[in-house]
Amino acid sequence: MDAQLKAISRAGIGEAIAKAELYRYLNEPEEAESICRDILAVDSAHQLARRLLGLSITDQFSGYAGDRYGEVAEIFQGLRDPYERAYYNGLLYERRAKVQLRSGYSAHILLPLIEDAMKCFAEAEKIRPPGNDDSILRWNRCVRLLQSQPDFRAERDATPPDAEDTPPQNISLKRVGKL
Repeated sequence: MDAQLKAISRAGIGEAIAKAELYRYLNEPEEAESICRDILAVDSAHQLARRLLGLSITDQFSGYAGDRYGEVAEIFQGLRDPYERAYYNGLLYERRAKVQLRSGYSAHILLPLIEDAMKCFAEAEKIRPPGNDDSILRWNRCVRLLQSQPDFRAERDATPPDAEDTPPQNISLKRVGKL
């Protein structure tokens, strides 16, 4: 049998988005990913489909080499809005760190991911739309993640204060209190 993909109609994109969101809520990210790819095949610039596609792939992260981190980074780089680009890249780093933490990776590997997530969320916070505190909520989750893991605190304490790549959270510690 010669099976080929069929294109959806532009008129069906709204309903397809709703289905992709539903499949994500049902913890069926492969189905959501497939629907997003169908939408993007018809409208390659569809921003919501792009965001949902990236999130659907991160929902499938296992913490191992087969995870498609680079693909998601490329998808999120294609977001037109600078706030969304920063925010969703922060989510990528945060989700990658959390899944690798569950997989048993050590703090020295994960700390840079958390720091990168926090840099993205700090950037997004500066340019966020009025009334949108999502980047602050994600920042706070990263701080709580750091606080919950003694290995993160020990790793952060071992970083020399004059290190060339001192992460921006050193400044923000004043804002959220001592870790």
